[in-house]
Amino acid sequence: MSSPKPASISTDKSKLLPWLWFAIAALVIVLDQWTKMAVSASFAYGERLEVIPSLFNLTLRHNYGVAFSIFDQVGGGQRWPLSALAAVVSIALAIWIWRIGGKAGFEVTGLSLVLGGALGNLYDRVAYGYVVDFIEFYWGTAYFPAFNIADSAICAGAACLLLDAFLSRSQHK
Repeated sequence: MSSPKPASISTDKSKLLPWLWFAIAALVIVLDQWTKMAVSASFAYGERLEVIPSLFNLTLRHNYGVAFSIFDQVGGGQRWPLSALAAVVSIALAIWIWRIGGKAGFEVTGLSLVLGGALGNLYDRVAYGYVVDFIEFYWGTAYFPAFNIADSAICAGAACLLLDAFLSRSQHK
């Protein structure tokens, strides 16, 4: 009589990779929320801390609109439509990551960063009615709109997606 074989643990990396991409998105969410809570607890609204003179401040801002404060002055009616849009986009990104998540590359890295950023800002919008922004770059009197870690992840993710599209196109030529 033969003894039963021990259960084998699958080491198929393609099955583990989708979870890695979701872990990256989760890391973005955690860093984003942690930094927003730290700034919100340390600053009064509008207060600025000059970190690098004539270049970089930490500040506390509330963005009721979308990226770079677009639609910020609409009057508050944008909260739920923007939240619904962000939720639908996040679901689509999660499905996209799951479908291609068995491979590594700029595309899935970009999708993970965008997903984490979208969910970080979605949390703020649903919980508070606005997104907490705190990173501010400026030169003299010219200020770039304040942003946060989630916004940075979305921009980095978009850059990864553009790079992937560029590299994929040049490989097909």
